[in-house]
Amino acid sequence: MTDLAGMNPRELSDWCKEQGLPAFRGKQIFQWIHQGADFDEMTNLPLSLRQQLRQTAVAQPVSIIEERKSRIDDTVKFLFGLKDGNCVEGVLMRYHHGCTLCISTQVGCRMGCTFCASTLDGCVRSLTAGEMLGEILCANRYLKGESRVHNVVLMGSGEPLDNYDNVMRFLRLLREENGVNIGLRNVSLSTCGLVPKMYQLAEENLPVTLSVSLHAPNDDIRRKTMPIAKVYPMEELLAACRNYIEKTGRRVIFEYALVGGVNCEDEHAVELASRLRGMQCHVNLIPLNVVEERDLKGVTEKTVRRFMDKLESLHISVTRRREMGDDIEGACGQLRRKTIMDKQGEGNNEP
Repeated sequence: MTDLAGMNPRELSDWCKEQGLPAFRGKQIFQWIHQGADFDEMTNLPLSLRQQLRQTAVAQPVSIIEERKSRIDDTVKFLFGLKDGNCVEGVLMRYHHGCTLCISTQVGCRMGCTFCASTLDGCVRSLTAGEMLGEILCANRYLKGESRVHNVVLMGSGEPLDNYDNVMRFLRLLREENGVNIGLRNVSLSTCGLVPKMYQLAEENLPVTLSVSLHAPNDDIRRKTMPIAKVYPMEELLAACRNYIEKTGRRVIFEYALVGGVNCEDEHAVELASRLRGMQCHVNLIPLNVVEERDLKGVTEKTVRRFMDKLESLHISVTRRREMGDDIEGACGQLRRKTIMDKQGEGNNEP
């Protein structure tokens, strides 16, 4: 079955011609897909054509199989089902300036960061561009016209730069004028630090915001929680960040998860500031989301405030990430893993 959601209008027109259809049908199908429609809803297509398409292609490769609404705020966590039976997570966050959707780029992750639930079972496979787009289409359909997704963050399960070609195709699909039409300045892409791919991304001429999972002020600490640091030392990583800033004119966001007893003291803030000074960047502090399977400790609000104040005193731009969806396991990887474990438990209970 051909996944039509991953095609741009020209490719869809070419595909239609290959099927013996008029090329203009491609543009119609593209517009319907980006409205979240399945073939039955494409009412300006003949019934016979819709029936034909159902036999050969997929319009919507993703569906919502579970949703959890926060009682604290308007955050909604989705478990998205894929056609092959796999599932990934996404988080819809409502702000006064519009809706933001955090999407996944892989089923699981192979980067092995010790504070992340997404990587516990490794990477099953990468998502296609159509599947990543499908997460947005599901969220827009969920919103039912009250709003739509305005901002996208590639910070769910998976390492986006480990799925480079599909992510680049997805980003270009996002900005198609007759599609969801989301400007790439409204997109943030998170990486744990695949340095060669960061240089490659800088040459793409795509004005996305690069968010780098730093989480440590030096290599010794970073290597304890992030295996990628054993491959690309911090100096190489920061050099790639400076290159990205120079090539794109965009500041880099450094994600810094505060882990109790590991990276949250004043001395760590001072060292971090010394490495970032003079760089066009911003630090986003994240109190650790505790993962049951990991032996890592969270921090108190007092510790977060102290660390933040220290960075500010050293003239480093810093904010504390707004916590949303805490009561629905907002951190990606947790709901998917719970679903998998529950299914395994059901299987063990079978007679």
